[in-house]
Amino acid sequence: MSLLQIEKVCLSVGGPLLLDHVDLTVDAGERIALIGRNGVGKSTLLRLMAGQLSPEEGFVQLTTGRRVAMLDQEVGAADGASVFDTVAAGIEGLGEDLVLYHRLTHEPEIDTVALAAVHERIDAVAGWDAGRRVEETLSRLALDGEAATDSLSGGMRRRVMLARALVSEPDLLLLDEPTNHLDIESIEWLEGFLEGWQGALVFVTHDRRFLRRLATRIVEIDRGMLTSWPGDWDNYLRRVAERANAETLERSRFDKFLAQEETWIRQGIKARRTRDEGRVRRLEAMRQERAARREGPGQARIEASQSTSSGRKVIEVRNLGFGFGARRIVKDFSSVILRGDRVGLIGANGSGKTTLLRLLLGELVPDSGEVRPGTRLDIAYFDQQRATLREDWNALENVAEGLEFVEVNGRRKHALGYLQDFLFTPERARAPITRLSGGERNRLLLARLFARPSNLLVMDEPTNDLDVETLELLEELLAEYQGTLLLVSHDRDFLDRVVTSTLVMEGDGAVGEYVGGYTDWLRQRTRSGGSSQGAQSNRMAQSAATASMAKVALPIASTRKRKLGFRENRELETLPAVLDRLESRVALLTRDMQAPEYFRRAKEAVAADQIELARTQAELDAALARWIELEEP
Repeated sequence: MSLLQIEKVCLSVGGPLLLDHVDLTVDAGERIALIGRNGVGKSTLLRLMAGQLSPEEGFVQLTTGRRVAMLDQEVGAADGASVFDTVAAGIEGLGEDLVLYHRLTHEPEIDTVALAAVHERIDAVAGWDAGRRVEETLSRLALDGEAATDSLSGGMRRRVMLARALVSEPDLLLLDEPTNHLDIESIEWLEGFLEGWQGALVFVTHDRRFLRRLATRIVEIDRGMLTSWPGDWDNYLRRVAERANAETLERSRFDKFLAQEETWIRQGIKARRTRDEGRVRRLEAMRQERAARREGPGQARIEASQSTSSGRKVIEVRNLGFGFGARRIVKDFSSVILRGDRVGLIGANGSGKTTLLRLLLGELVPDSGEVRPGTRLDIAYFDQQRATLREDWNALENVAEGLEFVEVNGRRKHALGYLQDFLFTPERARAPITRLSGGERNRLLLARLFARPSNLLVMDEPTNDLDVETLELLEELLAEYQGTLLLVSHDRDFLDRVVTSTLVMEGDGAVGEYVGGYTDWLRQRTRSGGSSQGAQSNRMAQSAATASMAKVALPIASTRKRKLGFRENRELETLPAVLDRLESRVALLTRDMQAPEYFRRAKEAVAADQIELARTQAELDAALARWIELEEP
C-alpha cells in the first residue's frame, strides 16, 4: 500500500534542477536507501517528503491519516533540557503539556493549581497514552529521561533525537546520515532496532555495511533524475555498471552520428542545393538534445603529496599513562609504530581515542611513561571538528592561502584545477564555505590536507558525510600511501579495507593491540575474551595478511641508553635488509595460503609451508626485537 506519492516534482537551488520532473512511490514496510553524490539533493528530497519544503512543480502527497517523522543530519546544540522533555516535545499538539506535567510532578514543591490545569488539558484529549509512549520509547532506546541533553555525547544526543522522531509513531521514518557521530556499538544497535521497525524507512547513509543490512530498495539521484533499483546494494552495483556501459555506448553512437550530420550540413553548394529539409530539422533537434545533455559529475582524482621517508621507527610508547582526575584513559601502554604501519583506533564515544591520538602526537603531556617520536616526521592531521577551515575564506582561499598554485609530489598545479580534482566547480570553489554541504566541506578539508607533504597521516573520523564513490577513492589512496597512517573511524568496512592493525580502547585504561581491521579484531576478541593481554598474545601468534601486518609490537628490550660497539653498529646497518627480506617472505607465504585453491594441494606441502611460515615469523619477530633494542635516537 502506498504511503507517499511524488509526481513530476521539480526543485532547484539557484542552478541546474536538483530534481527534474521526478516520480517516486514509498510503500508500507519498505526500507529505501537514498544514494548519490554530495550536493545532488538527497537531503532536499527528504525534506520534501517531510513537508519541510514545497516543490516548484509537481506535488508530494502523503496518504491521509499517515504520519512522517525525520531525523536530521545535524544533531544541533544541546539546550540543557532533560531527555524526557526533548523526546516528549516530538508529539505534535500534546508535547508541551506532557513536558509541563513531567516538570511539575518532579519539583520539590508541587504547584497543585498548575498541575490540575495541565492534568485537565491532557484528559480532554485522552493524551495519557502518549505519556506512556514516551516512557516506553525511552526504555527501548536505553535512555535516562532525567539526564540533561547537554551532558550527553554527540552519539547519545543523536539517540535522543531518534526517540523524539519515534515517539509520534510515524508510518514513515526519514533518516539523514543516522550513523554520523555514532560509535560502532551504537551503529550496530541502531541496525538491529531498524530491522525490527514495522514502518517504512527512507534513509541516507555513507556506511556501506549499514546500507547492506537494511536496504530493500536503492533509489539513486543523478543529474536531477531518480532511478529505482530493487534489491540489495550488491545488485545495485552490478546493475549500475551495466547501465553506465550502455549509456556510454549510446552517447558515443549519438555523438558520431551528430558529427556526420554536421559534416554534411557544412558541405559545398551542391550539397546545399539537394539539402533534405527534414534532415536539417532532425539535425537542429539533435543539436538541442546535445546542448541539453547533463554530463555526469566526473570522478574525484585524489592524490596525497608525500614528503621524504621518515625514520623506520615512527612513534615509540613506553608505559604510557594518562587520565582526567580519577578516570584512566590510558594505563601502562607500550608499543612501537613503524614506518608504513596503518593503525586504526577503535572504541566507544568518549573512550579516549582522540586523547590517545593527541598523546601519540605530543599534543598532551602524559601523567606517566613517555612517547618518543621518530625522526624526519612530517605530520598531516585531519581534524574531527574541522577546526582547520577558516569560515571567512572561500574554498580556494582555504586550500591555496593566497597563492595561485599548489605543489603535489613535485608537480605544480593551478589551485582551481586542483580543487576540480576534488569535484569543485569554479563557482563552488569561489563560494563562501558557509554555503557548502557537509560532504563538500569534508572534501575541501581532504584537498587542503593532501596538498601538504606528509609521511605521517593522522585522520580523525574522515568518512562522515562523504559520498560512497569518494569514500572508495579515499580507501584506494590510503592503501597506496607510502607513509604511516593513524586512523580513527566508526566505519567498519573502511577500517577493514584500510588498516593493518588496530588499537582498541577496552576500558579502565586498557589499550589492546590486534592484527588486521575491525572484522579481525572481532574474531580475535571472541577468542581472547576481550582482554588486552589476550589480544597481545593473539597478535603475536597470528601470521600477517600483508607485509606490514607481519610486524609485532614487542616490549622494549632495554630502556638504558648506551653506546654501540663496532659489531653492533654493523649489525644495526644490516637489520633493515633482513627485516625487508623476512617481511616479503611472510607476505608471499600468506598470500599463497589465502588463495582459494591453496588447500587442494597435498597435505605434506601445506604442512611444510605452515612450518616455514612459523619459522620465518619467529625469525622476523627476533630480528625486529633486536632492531628495537639496538636503534636508539
